[in-house]
Amino acid sequence: MLLWWKGVNFTEYKIDGDEAARAKMAERANGRRTVPQIFINNQHIGGCDDLYQLDTQSQLDPLLAQAAI
Repeated sequence: MLLWWKGVNFTEYKIDGDEAARAKMAERANGRRTVPQIFINNQHIGGCDDLYQLDTQSQLDPLLAQAAI
């Protein structure tokens, strides 16, 4: 919801039940297998709590602005 609220265009991948997709995600996410795992500009951000923490620390908007370039 946070990305939607900020007006960010994003792609959501549904990987429930797709073990190959989950393995690929885990490889990109340093072994993390829970969903969601969020990536901005191919940089692993983490899960939902990590995204909200970045926003609280005023670090999310600069990442999003960089992604929009």
